Amino acid sequence: MFKAVSVAGFKKSGKTTLVLELARELTARGRKVAAVKFTHHGLDLDGTDTARFAQECVSVAGFGPATTTLLWNSARQLQDILPLLGADIVLVEGGKSLTWLPRFVALGTSEDESVLGNGLALATWGPGSLPGVRQASSIAELATLAESRAFTLPGLDCGACGRESCLELAREIVAGEADPGACSAMHAKLVVRVGGQRLALNPFVDRLVTGTIRGLLTELKGNVPGQRVEIILE
Repeated sequence: MFKAVSVAGFKKSGKTTLVLELARELTARGRKVAAVKFTHHGLDLDGTDTARFAQECVSVAGFGPATTTLLWNSARQLQDILPLLGADIVLVEGGKSLTWLPRFVALGTSEDESVLGNGLALATWGPGSLPGVRQASSIAELATLAESRAFTLPGLDCGACGRESCLELAREIVAGEADPGACSAMHAKLVVRVGGQRLALNPFVDRLVTGTIRGLLTELKGNVPGQRVEIILE
């Protein structure tokens, strides 16, 4: 399961600065850190070759001496790209609507910030406070929380864990009343790994794919019922 934490807050609350400082601290601790930014204004590609290619193509890749970029010319979910990031911890700037990972709340604007916690806040940062939420006093404290308590749930809302949604389970994990291992989608009989990371499967998909594969295997010579089956896709 991937480890991630979001930094939620309103505009001008210092989210970008906080993500940068957290990234520096975690990197200094030997962690591989990835950053994801949510924006409502679109990505600024005006006047670039990338923008010209994107007008004609479904995706565009760029290769430089020290960097590689990939642009999908369509909306994707964060869960789609987590396997590609190659990080120990993912820091997400924004994404207030994400309900399947914990968050740090950046405070300090004139807006009503009480809605930002949503039962997912591990800590707050900046002036002000949220009832019942820890107020961090240093970047080091937040980094330690990220190392020890960052998590992601699959966001499937499959109900297999006994909760109606991933949000309910995530709230329990943040409150210390459950742990990420309670996610049944990560304990399916069918194991699918991408880049070494196991993907979540809701119970219906697990049963459907597992039953289909076992049915197909009955037609193959050498198949012994009841044995562990391993299928590798390169």
